[in-house]
Amino acid sequence: MHSLHCRRLIPAAALLSASLLLVGCDIGERRLPYDAASPARVARGQTLLAQYQCGSCHAIPGVDAARGAAGPPLSAFGRRSYIAGHLPNRPETLARWIESPAALVPGTSMPSMGVSPDDARAMAGYLLSLE
Repeated sequence: MHSLHCRRLIPAAALLSASLLLVGCDIGERRLPYDAASPARVARGQTLLAQYQCGSCHAIPGVDAARGAAGPPLSAFGRRSYIAGHLPNRPETLARWIESPAALVPGTSMPSMGVSPDDARAMAGYLLSLE
């Protein structure tokens, strides 16, 4: 009786483990669970990305002439788990990254563009809206 019970538990435990592993691997495929920025902030962020000429280095959906290739494309940014490969993709971290990239990743090739904290938050709002 005991061995029958164990034989049933082992496959169930394996199935549960595999399910949890798959759920954990899927984080980068779904939109991150942050409150969306207001439509006005998203629109302002889109305008600011063009104004600061972020498209010189990045391809950015919805931003005119943003077809740069020096930096990574920013499509589906709202689904990414990380900024610059290892910073958690959170609104406040993204805004700080936009404002002063070298303060978070010394030696980064992304230049500081003199973006104000408020502008950086709006730009982050737009990027995080990209799915």
